[in-house]
Amino acid sequence: MANTVPARPGIEKISPYVGGESALKGAARVIKLASNEGPFGPSPKAVEALQDAATAMHRYPDGSAIHLREAIGARFGLDPARIVCGAGSDELLSLLCHAYAGPGDEVLYSEHGFLIYPIAAYAAGATPVKAPETDLKTDVDALLDAVTDKTRIVFIANPNNPTGTYLTRAEMHRLRTGLPEDVLLVIDAAYAEFVNRNDYSAGVELVDAGQNTAMTRTFSKLFALGGLRVGWGYFPSEIADVLNRVRGPFNVSSLGQAAGIASLIDLEFQDRVRLHTLEWIVKTQEALHELGIPTTQSVANFVLARFDSAATAEACDAYLREQGIIVRRMGSYGLAQHLRISIGAADEMQAFLAAMKTFMKGRA
Repeated sequence: MANTVPARPGIEKISPYVGGESALKGAARVIKLASNEGPFGPSPKAVEALQDAATAMHRYPDGSAIHLREAIGARFGLDPARIVCGAGSDELLSLLCHAYAGPGDEVLYSEHGFLIYPIAAYAAGATPVKAPETDLKTDVDALLDAVTDKTRIVFIANPNNPTGTYLTRAEMHRLRTGLPEDVLLVIDAAYAEFVNRNDYSAGVELVDAGQNTAMTRTFSKLFALGGLRVGWGYFPSEIADVLNRVRGPFNVSSLGQAAGIASLIDLEFQDRVRLHTLEWIVKTQEALHELGIPTTQSVANFVLARFDSAATAEACDAYLREQGIIVRRMGSYGLAQHLRISIGAADEMQAFLAAMKTFMKGRA
């Protein structure tokens, strides 16, 4: 029998991405706080639109997602012609790597950045490079110092997952100005809708200012459509043209497009989710601080908690699982002392905090 055809060099270095768990064996009720999903599920308008669209699911979707792009453009004041939609923003991040980086090139990202960045780099044949952070925040100077003549793409999650920290508008401008003109800056703004800071920008003005900055967004967080895989990006015209050449012809399903459009117009639902998240971010961080557990000052829809050791974090995770509560261990991000907790519904957060109080009391 013939030998197996070898994969491209670098593929073997990929550790497949593992999402947050959804089930616990033997648990009567599972509280899932591991994947930064919406606390209330999708908008009722999105569910209704999906049900209406289901009768035509035997038809191929609109390959250009024109109505979805127009709805995104109207919601955020952007040119629909420069918007490209994808099967989640993950697909767009991967396509950018395949289109603009390859063997011999480097893809730069922050030390505790989203794990998709090195995966996408390796898959494209490029070399991922990590720049150190300062206090679990992206360090602009460290990134600029890490740039070489091989650097082709810089990925910045802003806010960052899993730390919840962010770069200000001024810091992002300084980063873009300091990068060589031929380096593509990709701003992954998946959590932009949750940020409640006057000095933050998702990056639209940087995209508009030149030909070497891209911004990606998602429907998986505020809009709670993670199961439908719908994302989008805003690009210079030339980059949008490239992505439309390399993406799949029907990469966003008809159901995803319909639900996305309906989600965008349900402003009341968006406000409800946003206000709930902001309220429980504060409550959760304050409650953890009172228990002696420090956190980052997250501006996203999750909290990153630091324990005194990796062993304590592991023990806490095991205890929470016994209570039917799933949070996210962060060892794969080089943060073994940390657990990430998504903001869930009020009763879920109350159950989590009660369990944390019991766990910490038992260790006193």
